Amino acid sequence: MPRVKRGVTSHRRHKKVLKLAKGYVGSKSKLFRVANQQVMKSGAYAYAHRKLKKREFRQLWIARINAAARENGTTYSRMIYGLKLAGVDVNRKMLAELAISDPQGFSQLAEVAKKS
Repeated sequence: MPRVKRGVTSHRRHKKVLKLAKGYVGSKSKLFRVANQQVMKSGAYAYAHRKLKKREFRQLWIARINAAARENGTTYSRMIYGLKLAGVDVNRKMLAELAISDPQGFSQLAEVAKKS
């Protein structure tokens, strides 16, 4: 069985990890073992926070809708329920955008929700 020299492969792998670790402070961007640990940890954080980002944005939209709904004399839950009964299908992202950019349009939706 011939001898296998793995220098090229491991060098390529080390370069790939160190490239990902570029910008990290100190030995985390210089030494392979420390950089590899940090790159794996960073990847785990990135994965988890991609999921968290969705939750945080939904919370933000709900807070904005609630604030605007209260200015129009109703609450968030009553408004969403009223819109559902009225058959108005607008997602929370768009409702929050309306609340900021078009208060008159939002107040019309609030009136529709109150009536139903």
